Amino acid sequence: MDNKILSERMQILSQANYGKDLPSLTEREFWQILSRTIMSLLAPKWEATRYANIDQRQAHYFSAEFLVGRSLLNNLINLNLYDTVRDFAADQGYDLMDIMEHESDPGLGNGGLGRLSACFLDSSATLGLPVTGYGILYHYGLFRQAIENGLQKEYPDNWIDNDGYPFLVPRREEKVLIHYEDLKVYAVPYDLPVTGFGTDNINTIRLWDAEPAQEFDFNLFNSQRFDDAVIERNRVKDICRVLYPNDSSYDGKVLRLRQQYFFVSASLQYVLDSFKRIHGNDFSQFPNFNCIQLNDTHPVLAIPELMRLLIDENRQSWDEAWEIVRKTFAFTNHTMMEEALEKWDINIFQFLFPRILNIIKEIDQRFEEELIEKNLPEDLIQSMSPIHDGKVHMALLACYSCYSVNGVAAIHSNLLKNVLFKDFYKQWPGKFNNKTNGVTPRRWLLACNPLLAELLTAKMGSQDWVTDLNQLKSLTSEKNDPKLIRNLLEIKSQNKEKLVNFIKEYEGIELDSSFVFDVQIKRLHEYKRQLLNGLFILDQYFTLKDKGSSNGITPVAYIFGAKAAPGYFRAKGIIKFLTELAALINDDSDVNDYMRVVYLHNYNVTLAERIFPAADISEQISTVGMEASWTGNMKFMMNGALTLGTFDGANLEIVDQVGEENCFMFGPKIDDFPATMSYYNSQWQYQNVQGLKRVVDALIDGTISDNRTGMFQDIYDSLLTGSQWQAGDPFYVLGDFESYRKTRNYAHQSYQDQMRWGQKCWINIVNSGRFSSDRTVSEYAQEIWRVRAPDVYLFDTLLSVWQNAL
Repeated sequence: MDNKILSERMQILSQANYGKDLPSLTEREFWQILSRTIMSLLAPKWEATRYANIDQRQAHYFSAEFLVGRSLLNNLINLNLYDTVRDFAADQGYDLMDIMEHESDPGLGNGGLGRLSACFLDSSATLGLPVTGYGILYHYGLFRQAIENGLQKEYPDNWIDNDGYPFLVPRREEKVLIHYEDLKVYAVPYDLPVTGFGTDNINTIRLWDAEPAQEFDFNLFNSQRFDDAVIERNRVKDICRVLYPNDSSYDGKVLRLRQQYFFVSASLQYVLDSFKRIHGNDFSQFPNFNCIQLNDTHPVLAIPELMRLLIDENRQSWDEAWEIVRKTFAFTNHTMMEEALEKWDINIFQFLFPRILNIIKEIDQRFEEELIEKNLPEDLIQSMSPIHDGKVHMALLACYSCYSVNGVAAIHSNLLKNVLFKDFYKQWPGKFNNKTNGVTPRRWLLACNPLLAELLTAKMGSQDWVTDLNQLKSLTSEKNDPKLIRNLLEIKSQNKEKLVNFIKEYEGIELDSSFVFDVQIKRLHEYKRQLLNGLFILDQYFTLKDKGSSNGITPVAYIFGAKAAPGYFRAKGIIKFLTELAALINDDSDVNDYMRVVYLHNYNVTLAERIFPAADISEQISTVGMEASWTGNMKFMMNGALTLGTFDGANLEIVDQVGEENCFMFGPKIDDFPATMSYYNSQWQYQNVQGLKRVVDALIDGTISDNRTGMFQDIYDSLLTGSQWQAGDPFYVLGDFESYRKTRNYAHQSYQDQMRWGQKCWINIVNSGRFSSDRTVSEYAQEIWRVRAPDVYLFDTLLSVWQNAL
């Protein structure tokens, strides 16, 4: 595409939308028009993809989160338009980098779950696979995080502004009706295109928005009861306001479950209608053309809902419907944490959808009958049943109903088989498999780290590595080239300098790019142990103050980014602890030349894209056995940061790829940990590990203040005394402290040998191929979904038809 075509299309849209010529647009308006122009350019390919896939076997990816990040840059790179658009914008008097800053991050996800979903859709599009994502169009995201007086404050993330988001296309003609016992709601689909790299294939994420079946009660309004007239409208809009509404109350739980049913029912209605339109009413063929992947427990309600749709609305018998369901659904577990497996009180189901509850009860009864026939003990059957203890257990329902159950790292999948779902594994071993997570190298290397990408392309002789990251392994021996390593270190230095400038503007904190950038960016949770990180930093601070000398100390910038769930008091207390640490250390001129602490507020994908290329050390320090996989560790690895972590999740597979000598590992291994915890008493570490008592006591002795919130006392008690429900320090923070301190100090010391450090970084980069989501999605496609790319000739023919029509 040349500048003339781009100019003509943008000029038409500019005049139609703003009544202005291009040079008169504000930067914000230019971003809107450019984005809409890109949408018009990809439309024929998008439509051709849809028609090419229409009678193919398809995979439908149900997920509560799609943390896609900004769309414009990603689309420009994938469509090979970046240079053309950059030059055109410059000709019009605009800087493309400034223009792109006007795009907000879509508030469609929170952490690794949503980012993984987005990576999978990117890889599916790049590989040409017929995969569609389904989720919710959250109007205000999780929340916009601010730090005020060191405390997290939540505000609405109004990412869809008055002009709308130009990459979303409403399909109002495909809206469906959702029935609750107390409410009827329209689900209106909005489609987000997902471009593939180096291909004309464009897939879709379908996001459902809620609209009232009745806009407002005119009679109440006419009676001047204005607030009463719109009560139902507001209840409907609540469904799509925010991701993960606070569910600490009964009403919050009702809203959570209402959300989940909303998007799975809408998605299933669409998938069934599409099947009937193409294949007719022989539903025995439905599993031959459709696989539905349930991304964690949030969409598991799809199982009874598909039963309801088949039986109540499509005249299938129970046995016919159950056979279809068991051949259709696959389930991915993402956690070992009991709290995240989702258990809902039966009375909520009774309130919202009694028919769904009746179906689950029937599934539960048949499950118990099946296991009674196998002569299993009654107490074991009860513990495995989808309904017990007055709750519906979503993970157990999925394990029974789905034909595939997978974990997301080798160690995690083994724990599913041997611990979490061991009884299911004994009965149905063939269901269980591993699919180690991956991340897309398009966004997480090519787009966010162009300097490194250019170096890799130059060494490889082409960009083929972008879609086959394993090719980089052939460059392993280049680690012995001093010129290459110096070049790599210079790229890292430039990326760090960019981050330094950004942090100064964003947080008002000045850093030195020669410092080690030691980074922990992820969701705030106790098991992820940001607290352990903070206690180490405080210990380093006290040690430096005691010595009064900096001999042998490597200067370090400790960088954090994380959001805590609004109702998670202790996690918010840890944020307060970290921000107080930052204030204490950054205001102390005695230590500023050797350590700084930065807490980046409102962590999101765009911030991550700035941080990963600049990081030196990747903190992956969750309690062993509690992390499923991580994906952040993979992004750090691709960008040349070295892993400092526990023997958990995909850390172990990173070690397998690069060798333990190119990582910094600490703490117990999973096989030893249960025995360790059986006799663990945190009081011993508190009293006997050098310096530990002082840093723990700092929580309550006035060294730092929690503004009389009680947060620090709560953290202190959780480490040492626990509660009637939980022993002290259940996440082994104090237990791992000494091992962590020793390993981290060694990592910081190792940084001083820059050439050796650069070699380690290079080894990590070129051996990151296993962690491309292209590999992961290929495994899903071949082993679970059984989908393949449509015929190339058919696609090209359809694309030609659409382009000629336009």
